[in-house]
Amino acid sequence: MKYTVSIEIALPRERVVQLLADPAHMSKWLRGLVLHEPLSGVHGQVGTTSRVVMQMGKQKMECTETITRREPADLRGIPKGHVVHFDREIVGEGMWSAVRDRLTETGPETTLWESESEYRFSGSLMRLVGLLMPGAFRKQSQQHMQDFKAFAEQGKDVREAQD
Repeated sequence: MKYTVSIEIALPRERVVQLLADPAHMSKWLRGLVLHEPLSGVHGQVGTTSRVVMQMGKQKMECTETITRREPADLRGIPKGHVVHFDREIVGEGMWSAVRDRLTETGPETTLWESESEYRFSGSLMRLVGLLMPGAFRKQSQQHMQDFKAFAEQGKDVREAQD
């Protein structure tokens, strides 16, 4: 299963990229994040492997994330017109996923964030989930982007909105 979602954020690209890359902010916009800890490497750098735990309702999911691309490596002073790439692979029980994010300057104060996701499922249960609920994956990705936009533009924290 593959899909692409996108959102425009009313901030300069360099600011958006720095907010996305900062692990101190992840729980403020990544709804359901319980834990994101590097197992090897430095957070956000190519080759870094992290343990990620997400809570969705009563379901807890644990997976491993590996950063496969980050261009440019230095997120300060990004040349005008340069597209920022941030790719990662996520492996969990019965699931493999690749997420390829592209951040493009669409104006001096606006950034387009495009995220392409690809999922592969193994095991009967995860294959069934993939077949019956493909829209749920896209919807969750779009929700994460909307939450990030609200955090970046208005300082909204998803943890304050939860029951």
